[in-house]
Amino acid sequence: MVPDQWYDINGCWTGSATLLPDGRIVMLYTGSTNDSVQVQNLAYPANLSDPLLLQWLKYPGNPVVVPPTGIEDEEFRDPTTAWLGPDGSWRIAVGTRFNTTIGTALVFQTTNFSDYELLDGVLHAVPGTGMWECVDFYPVAINGSVGLDTTALGPGIKHVLKASLDDTKVDHYAIGTYDMITDKWTPDNPEEDVGIGLKVDYGRYYASKTFFDQSKQRRILYGWVNETDSEADDLEKGWASIQTIPRSVLYDNKTGTHLLQWPVEEVESLRLNATVFKDVVVEAGSVVPLDIGTATQLDILAEFEIETLVLNSTEDEVSDCGDGAVDRSTYGPFGVLVIADDSLSELTPIYFRPLNTSDGSLETYFCADETRSSKAPDVTKRVYGGKIPVLDDENYNMRVLVDHSVVESFGEGGRTVITSRVYPTEAIYGAARLFLFNNASGVNVKATLKIWEMNSAFIRPFPFEETLFQEMVAST
Repeated sequence: MVPDQWYDINGCWTGSATLLPDGRIVMLYTGSTNDSVQVQNLAYPANLSDPLLLQWLKYPGNPVVVPPTGIEDEEFRDPTTAWLGPDGSWRIAVGTRFNTTIGTALVFQTTNFSDYELLDGVLHAVPGTGMWECVDFYPVAINGSVGLDTTALGPGIKHVLKASLDDTKVDHYAIGTYDMITDKWTPDNPEEDVGIGLKVDYGRYYASKTFFDQSKQRRILYGWVNETDSEADDLEKGWASIQTIPRSVLYDNKTGTHLLQWPVEEVESLRLNATVFKDVVVEAGSVVPLDIGTATQLDILAEFEIETLVLNSTEDEVSDCGDGAVDRSTYGPFGVLVIADDSLSELTPIYFRPLNTSDGSLETYFCADETRSSKAPDVTKRVYGGKIPVLDDENYNMRVLVDHSVVESFGEGGRTVITSRVYPTEAIYGAARLFLFNNASGVNVKATLKIWEMNSAFIRPFPFEETLFQEMVAST
């Protein structure tokens, strides 16, 4: 769709599609009007038999939802996929803010997707979080290995509320309970509410949305990763920004507090030759090269075990991810160096940092350090990461997808995820290498890894000619 009507002439923005029980598909999207008012518009496929749904028709009665009284004209956007309530009416949530600082999701009710009623109150609001955009709202099964349709309700189900914070450009989520009668959502832990607690991804990542894949009974997450080099570089290469590898999303019933994100199984079809390293001892303060050949496209599974726990009750001075992998503490950091050259003049450490706390327990952080990822001067290079639960019966494990200029890292089965954009100048193509490292001051670690070289996806154009031929045959 392109901006060609008064109600979207300044932009066709984020929206969501809803698959109805009778097979019809409706899409709601935000349009910016000729007066820059944000309104919600309806569209539907011109041809449901088109497998790509390329052509869309805009509803002649658009807009179908306008900013309610008291809502700023330019802070009302991004309708969710609809869910069906017990009363037979559909609901959608739209992001906004109150008093410039209270991030809010409003709920609208409809029976026909062209007429809407604003429900009393709000789905949820959190002071101090600012404008919420790209709101996502979906159910997860407490005990189950499959995703749920957006409409799923009942016992054994929690609901995830996610918002992209316009002020910070970070995606946050929380898990809680949805009251289908009052249309209110309550977080399980108010101290970890939307915008002040867990992040969907702790790296360079924004504006994510999920959908339900009814064919494989899974919920799939896509997220946007923008560039961290200069605009001049973007113009020279002719493109900017990517989507992450699609991820499946499940409730983490071991912690009861997190989601688990994991690359979709289709990624594994790109795996080529595998190399296994077992029980590699990485001594404190050391780096160990891993001879796998070219290391620009990899799928890495790595598990680490701390060999000897030092009887040290002193609280570590380093906090969270520190200033990167150079900051040493008793038990870490340790992990892998990806997109590195032979001389380690460029490298991106992906690592765990277990820290001694004041009560003598360990608190672990999962981190990605971009500070030495590139010699290029005009690149943003940060240390990203967050706290990660590592349970008593678990070792430290990570999965890392390496693809030239993007690294996606999944800690402890996907409890904490970090996306990094890196722009190496030396560690490119055949010069890229992979290393283990342990910069702890007091322990050795033992590592076991399985590493696949990854093929390229070879994305090809859709075979329109073949489809046209099949339609011609069918019509005769």
